[in-house]
Order: sequence, then C-alpha cells, then structure tokens
Amino acid sequence: MNFETFDASYVSRLRSGDASTEQHFVGYFTELITLKLRSKLRTPEMIDDVRQETFSRTLSLIRSDGLRHAERLGSLVNSICNHVLMEQYRSSDRVDGLEKATPEQLVDSRKDALSEAISKDSREIVRQILDKMNLRDKTLLRALLLEERDKDEVCRELGVEREYLRVLLHRAKGSFRDMYSRRIQNKHH
Repeated sequence: MNFETFDASYVSRLRSGDASTEQHFVGYFTELITLKLRSKLRTPEMIDDVRQETFSRTLSLIRSDGLRHAERLGSLVNSICNHVLMEQYRSSDRVDGLEKATPEQLVDSRKDALSEAISKDSREIVRQILDKMNLRDKTLLRALLLEERDKDEVCRELGVEREYLRVLLHRAKGSFRDMYSRRIQNKHH
C-alpha cells in the first residue's frame, strides 16, 4: 500500500464535496481502518458500522472547517476512529463485564495498523527531507529534536553561544518547514 500525504487543496476538494476526491478518501482510508479494526471487533458488520461513522464524522468536521492542518488528515481519521470504537465498546451489550471495564482495558494497547502506517510514512518523509538539508541544519535538528540532546552540549559541539543556537534552530526549522511544504505541494500537483 502506498501511503499518502494530504494538502490544503485535497482538503478543500473534500470540503466542497468533490466526488472523485471523496471516492479516493473513502477508498484509501477503508483499507487502513479495516486493518485497524479487524483485531478489535468481532464481526464485519461492527467494523463496517465504525468505518461508516468514522467517515461521516470526519467529513462533517472537514466541512465545518474543523481541520486546520491538512497534513494531519490521517491522524484526524485515526483519532475519530478511536473515539467511534470506544463508543462501540460502550454501547455493545454483548460483551460481558463491559460496564465494569475501563477504556484502557477495552482498547488494544498495541499500535494499530493505521497509526503504524501514518507514523512510518511520516518518519520516511522527515528522513528524506533531512537528507536534503545542509549539514549544519540537519545536525542541529537531529541533535535537538530527534535525539533530544542537551542544548549546552550541542552548543559546545557547534562552537556557538546558547542565544545563537536559538537563531540557528529557528532557521533550521524554517528551512525544514519550507522543504516539507514544497514536497506536499509537489505530491498533489
């Protein structure tokens, strides 16, 4: 399966009710949601109910301008699916002891397929962008944001003062943001 990234024009087409975009949206997320729910629900009907409700709520939220960051569409679908799944657990009277169980006991704590796919895709995009950045920006972002190293240690390695480190980090983040935005725009054009 190819993992998609989403941009503002894609979300705008969903918001306006573009049939081909809606068809792509439903087709793309049906597979991921089904993988997620297969191990959590007993019947295909229950899976279908949660999937349909997830799509309904997601599209409703998008149409009410409730999605501010188009690139987070996958995370939004996953979050809504989790909420609908919890409601399904709460409303199901066929599960013994459900009333006594906490939500943490009901939800499988292992990463589900949708979360894993989004996370893997995001890591790959970040890696590809970092590989294209200049050495100083790449080193700085990796050290401070990915490895969460001590800022004073990074200052010593780079030979800069702490105040200047903030400037460098700000520039590196801006460069990353620009490269990320261009990548998203190019992917959907």
